[in-house]
Parts: sequence; structure tokens; C-alpha cells
Amino acid sequence: MLGIGEIRKYIAGLGVAEDSHVYIGKLDNKQEKSIGVYNRKQDGAAQIPLGGMQNKSYDVKPVSLLVHWNRRVSESEKAAQELYEKMLNVQNLTIGETGIRFLALQTPAPVDVGTDDNGVYEFVIWIDFVYER
Repeated sequence: MLGIGEIRKYIAGLGVAEDSHVYIGKLDNKQEKSIGVYNRKQDGAAQIPLGGMQNKSYDVKPVSLLVHWNRRVSESEKAAQELYEKMLNVQNLTIGETGIRFLALQTPAPVDVGTDDNGVYEFVIWIDFVYER
């Protein structure tokens, strides 16, 4: 299984935000220039191959990334685009002990979701990590 903590570590390693500013779960008093890594809900039926689960060779981990940057929309958009492009161009990825077959970006670009209560611009990226079982 590919865990959210392992994905957080991978995202922090991309160097868009400092390691201490990449978090999972809820973080009160978010720091500027931070990235949140969240599990994304799945819908639809379970994917069970013929012959049962022992014949399943991959699984999918849907993730939502929240780029919470600063009060300048152009800088915030640039940071979100940098993260997006790093994931768009990844090759031969292993996270922890898990081989990643591919990353499926679920949005054509980072999605502007406006500002938080403090005027900090935020962008969201939805991504599916397709990994070896």
C-alpha cells in the first residue's frame, strides 16, 4: 500500500516548498509557501480482476495537493505550476519501497481556488498515483 506519509515525503523532496512546510492532514495556522497533501475520496465500484484480488497488479492512490502560497497571485500561480510540471515530467519513480507505474494528473493545470481568510492564494492539483501492488 502506498501511504499518504510517503507521498508527503516525495512532494517535499521536489523542492517547491521547504520540507517543514509540506504537511498532511489538517494544519492550523498554515504557514505561507506551504503545500498540503490530502487523501482524495474515490467513487465508483471496486476494481476486482477476474480470478480475484491475487490477480491485481496495481492500485490507485488519489491525492489532492493544496498549494497555499502568499498574497501575490502571480507568485502563487508560479509555485503551483512548478509543482504541476515537476509531476508532469516525472520518470522512473519509486516512493519508499513502492514502484509507481505512472502519475495521472486529474486537472489540466493547477486550479485557482481563491484566497483563504488571510488573503493567501491557493491552488489545487488532483493527481492519481498508480502503483504496483
